[in-house]
Amino acid sequence: MPPRATRQPLGQHFLADPGWQQRIFKKLPIDSGQTWLEIGAGHGEMTALLASGLAAVGGRVIAIETDERLVAALRERTAREWTNVDIVAGDVLKVDLASLAGARCRVYGNLPYYITSPILHRLFELAGRIDSIHIVVQLEVAARIVARPGRREHGYLSAACQYFTKPEISLRLPPGAFRPPPRVQSALVRMTLPGERASLGIASDDEFLDFVQRCFGQKRKTLRNNLRDLADDGRIRAAMAAAGVRPDTRAEQLSVAQFAALFRALA
Repeated sequence: MPPRATRQPLGQHFLADPGWQQRIFKKLPIDSGQTWLEIGAGHGEMTALLASGLAAVGGRVIAIETDERLVAALRERTAREWTNVDIVAGDVLKVDLASLAGARCRVYGNLPYYITSPILHRLFELAGRIDSIHIVVQLEVAARIVARPGRREHGYLSAACQYFTKPEISLRLPPGAFRPPPRVQSALVRMTLPGERASLGIASDDEFLDFVQRCFGQKRKTLRNNLRDLADDGRIRAAMAAAGVRPDTRAEQLSVAQFAALFRALA
């Protein structure tokens, strides 16, 4: 996680390089009549490109920004330049995303590194309405999001993201693409919905994710040890056998489908 610099109480590093802005924009799917939610519009670095691209196909941008000074400047630009942009002042973790998203939307955001996971979980609440999520995050976080079972980076965030989406790294960005530059590499992650959730038939997303988080409770311990407060060892062994999971397995070795099978077996 990069240090917070100068006016960075929100942990923001603005995507200031025009070349990298264009590279990112070319990775975004611009569809006819599409609504895009932009998280953390900043100075309008990507808002301008989204507004221009979507204007040509009858789309619109709803740009969310929490910094009041930036909101004022964005609204001035909207009045002058962007006829298809609405600026929403507020914290993405608190605003009514459901009413903003409408029936269908896509999402773009240059996310403050320290709240990437809470923002993603907030977006997953609208999984049924979102076609894709495109986020610029710390490369280390991107690696965790896309990590497959058996990889060192594979953890709860990997499983949660792959439950809701099909994630992949679209682009890697150097520190110099931002102002102020962070001390880490960054990446653009494309997350296409739906993910494995669509085929698993889980009744309660919250209960399933709580279960997965419990499985990863202490990564050095086996899955059996992490689940001992849910059931006795005999029942856990039986559930693991029913799910096709070895008794010495650790959580980072399981796929989302295996977590779902174990969740059902223990339910």
